[in-house]
Amino acid sequence: MKKNVLVLCTGNSCRSQIADGYLRALSPEGTNVYSAGVETHGVNPKAIETMKADGIDISNQTSNHVDEYGGIEFDYIITVCDNAKERCPYFPSKAHLFHMNFPDPGKAVGTEEEVKAEFSEVREMIKLYCKEFIAAYL
Repeated sequence: MKKNVLVLCTGNSCRSQIADGYLRALSPEGTNVYSAGVETHGVNPKAIETMKADGIDISNQTSNHVDEYGGIEFDYIITVCDNAKERCPYFPSKAHLFHMNFPDPGKAVGTEEEVKAEFSEVREMIKLYCKEFIAAYL
Protein backbone atom coordinates (compact mmCIF):
# COMPACT_ATOMS: atom_id res chain seq x y z
CA MET A 1 0.00 0.00 0.00
CA LYS A 2 1.42 3.35 -1.09
CA LYS A 3 2.35 5.72 1.75
CA ASN A 4 3.12 9.44 1.60
CA VAL A 5 5.65 10.74 4.10
CA LEU A 6 6.54 14.40 4.64
CA VAL A 7 9.66 15.43 6.58
CA LEU A 8 9.57 19.00 7.86
CA CYS A 9 12.34 21.22 9.16
CA THR A 10 12.92 24.95 9.42
CA GLY A 11 14.85 25.62 6.21
CA ASN A 12 14.80 22.23 4.45
CA SER A 13 18.57 22.38 4.12
CA CYS A 14 20.14 19.78 6.46
CA ARG A 15 18.13 17.58 8.81
CA SER A 16 15.06 17.11 6.62
CA GLN A 17 17.27 16.54 3.56
CA ILE A 18 19.23 13.84 5.39
CA ALA A 19 16.01 12.18 6.59
CA ASP A 20 14.56 12.42 3.09
CA GLY A 21 17.64 10.66 1.70
CA TYR A 22 17.44 7.77 4.16
CA LEU A 23 13.67 7.37 3.89
CA ARG A 24 13.88 7.25 0.08
CA ALA A 25 16.78 4.79 0.13
CA LEU A 26 15.48 2.46 2.84
CA SER A 27 11.68 2.52 2.59
CA PRO A 28 9.68 -0.17 0.85
CA GLU A 29 8.72 0.31 -2.78
CA GLY A 30 5.64 2.47 -3.14
CA THR A 31 6.64 4.91 -0.42
CA ASN A 32 6.60 8.53 -1.55
CA VAL A 33 8.91 10.76 0.46
CA TYR A 34 8.78 14.54 0.46
CA SER A 35 10.74 17.07 2.46
CA ALA A 36 10.03 20.71 3.05
CA GLY A 37 10.67 23.62 5.31
CA VAL A 38 8.63 26.37 6.83
CA GLU A 39 11.29 28.44 5.02
CA THR A 40 13.69 27.45 2.21
CA HIS A 41 17.44 27.83 2.64
CA GLY A 42 18.75 25.59 -0.16
CA VAL A 43 20.34 22.19 0.34
CA ASN A 44 23.44 22.53 2.51
CA PRO A 45 26.56 21.30 0.66
CA LYS A 46 27.82 19.68 3.86
CA ALA A 47 24.59 17.67 4.11
CA ILE A 48 25.21 16.44 0.57
CA GLU A 49 28.82 15.59 1.50
CA THR A 50 27.90 13.73 4.70
CA MET A 51 25.27 11.64 2.91
CA LYS A 52 27.68 10.87 0.08
CA ALA A 53 30.09 9.53 2.72
CA ASP A 54 27.36 7.01 3.63
CA GLY A 55 26.65 6.06 0.02
CA ILE A 56 23.50 8.13 -0.55
CA ASP A 57 23.37 10.87 -3.18
CA ILE A 58 21.08 13.76 -2.26
CA SER A 59 22.75 16.25 -4.60
CA ASN A 60 19.66 16.47 -6.83
CA GLN A 61 17.25 17.15 -3.97
CA THR A 62 15.75 20.62 -3.74
CA SER A 63 14.78 22.86 -0.85
CA ASN A 64 11.01 23.13 -0.92
CA HIS A 65 8.47 25.16 1.04
CA VAL A 66 5.76 23.24 2.88
CA ASP A 67 3.04 25.19 1.03
CA GLU A 68 4.03 23.36 -2.17
CA TYR A 69 2.55 20.14 -0.80
CA GLY A 70 -0.87 21.38 0.31
CA GLY A 71 -2.70 19.10 -2.12
CA ILE A 72 -1.04 15.85 -1.06
CA GLU A 73 -2.72 13.50 1.40
CA PHE A 74 0.07 12.51 3.78
CA ASP A 75 0.00 9.39 5.89
CA TYR A 76 2.87 10.57 8.08
CA ILE A 77 4.38 13.96 8.85
CA ILE A 78 7.70 13.99 10.69
CA THR A 79 9.07 17.23 12.12
CA VAL A 80 12.80 17.04 12.75
CA CYS A 81 13.23 20.27 14.73
CA ASP A 82 11.24 22.08 17.40
CA ASN A 83 10.90 25.23 15.30
CA ALA A 84 9.18 23.35 12.47
CA LYS A 85 6.90 21.58 14.94
CA GLU A 86 5.80 24.90 16.40
CA ARG A 87 5.37 26.59 13.01
CA CYS A 88 3.97 23.63 11.07
CA PRO A 89 0.82 24.59 9.23
CA TYR A 90 -2.32 22.60 9.74
CA PHE A 91 -2.83 19.91 7.13
CA PRO A 92 -6.47 18.90 6.80
CA SER A 93 -5.66 15.22 6.69
CA LYS A 94 -5.51 12.07 8.73
CA ALA A 95 -1.71 12.14 8.81
CA HIS A 96 -0.01 10.71 11.87
CA LEU A 97 2.34 13.31 13.32
CA PHE A 98 5.80 12.45 14.63
CA HIS A 99 8.45 14.68 16.13
CA MET A 100 12.14 14.34 16.91
CA ASN A 101 14.29 17.38 17.62
CA PHE A 102 17.71 16.73 16.07
CA PRO A 103 20.61 19.16 16.59
CA ASP A 104 21.15 21.47 13.63
CA PRO A 105 24.52 20.57 12.08
CA GLY A 106 24.26 23.68 9.91
CA LYS A 107 24.97 25.72 13.05
CA ALA A 108 28.09 23.73 13.95
CA VAL A 109 31.19 25.81 14.60
CA GLY A 110 34.84 24.91 14.90
CA THR A 111 37.45 23.50 12.60
CA GLU A 112 36.48 21.85 9.34
CA GLU A 113 36.97 18.45 11.00
CA GLU A 114 34.79 19.42 13.99
CA VAL A 115 31.98 20.61 11.72
CA LYS A 116 32.28 17.45 9.61
CA ALA A 117 32.12 15.35 12.79
CA GLU A 118 28.93 17.17 13.89
CA PHE A 119 27.30 16.49 10.52
CA SER A 120 28.28 12.82 10.76
CA GLU A 121 26.95 12.53 14.30
CA VAL A 122 23.59 14.08 13.39
CA ARG A 123 23.45 11.96 10.23
CA GLU A 124 23.82 8.81 12.31
CA MET A 125 21.04 9.94 14.70
CA ILE A 126 18.72 10.59 11.77
CA LYS A 127 19.66 7.31 10.09
CA LEU A 128 18.77 5.35 13.23
CA TYR A 129 15.49 7.24 13.61
CA CYS A 130 14.58 6.59 9.96
CA LYS A 131 15.34 2.87 10.26
CA GLU A 132 13.18 2.61 13.37
CA PHE A 133 10.37 4.62 11.74
CA ILE A 134 10.43 2.43 8.63
CA ALA A 135 10.39 -0.77 10.69
CA ALA A 136 7.45 0.42 12.77
CA TYR A 137 5.26 2.20 10.19
CA LEU A 138 6.23 1.33 6.63
